[in-house]
Amino acid sequence: MKTPHLHTFSIVACDPSVPAWGVAVASKFLAAGAVVSWARVGAGAVATQAHANVPFGVQGLDLMAGGLSADDALSRLIAGDEGRAHRQVGLVDAQGRAAAYTGEACMAWAGHRVGQGYACQGNILTGPETLDAMADAFEHTPGALEQRLVAALDAGDRIGGDRRGKQSAGLLVVKPGGGYGGDNDRYLDLRVDDDPNPVGRLAELLALHALYFGESDPAALLPIDAALAAELQTLLVQRGFLDGPVSGAWDASSVEAFWRFVSIENLEERWSPDAPDVLDPVVLAFIRERFPG
Repeated sequence: MKTPHLHTFSIVACDPSVPAWGVAVASKFLAAGAVVSWARVGAGAVATQAHANVPFGVQGLDLMAGGLSADDALSRLIAGDEGRAHRQVGLVDAQGRAAAYTGEACMAWAGHRVGQGYACQGNILTGPETLDAMADAFEHTPGALEQRLVAALDAGDRIGGDRRGKQSAGLLVVKPGGGYGGDNDRYLDLRVDDDPNPVGRLAELLALHALYFGESDPAALLPIDAALAAELQTLLVQRGFLDGPVSGAWDASSVEAFWRFVSIENLEERWSPDAPDVLDPVVLAFIRERFPG
């Protein structure tokens, strides 16, 4: 089987305070995230690219899960690979130690940057400024790991990125019990497989994930007073969830209709009839943007 050439830029990183591990990648290559990105709770994260040795993903995670540091796992991977001159790989382990490797035969510009808790790597880039921008953005962007990863990817994309162009991007983040339903660790697995602006679209998908699965701030909840009730009732009537009238009274029929609307729009994590008289401002902003008028 022919090994895919993944000329791309990526970042692997860890937030030990959560804990969470992740990979963000962009490339002029169809569905790069499906090949490059690997992560496992308690092990770490791996990005394998250039003349990609795809088994490096599982092998690297297994080595780190077995107790090896990122640096030692990387040494083990490279030592046993006859094609290492064409490989590029970045790793971060369970403790947040990072390591990266760029083979001497990787196509220029190629290189990597390693910092506290992260490694950036890329090949066929416009130049080293791509990785410099990624590292700077990751180090100085506040927020959750996924936000910092996408910020790093966006910074690299804006200043140069893959010198062949743009096609795909991906974001993978794992954390204990972070997946849907809480019974798995795959917190985020977002991919833009073919798009003229893949990193921008990935940022939009991350914002949607925050909308649908983020936690509401109890201190920010808005009371559904008469004015807001009338606004919501108008929407429900227009969308066919409520027969009317638009009275401003947030009664049982309004609550039932709004719950059906929320269920259709996949907003169940943000509103429930168990607390019917308050509304997350994030949901209200979504409604006003999606259903203007």
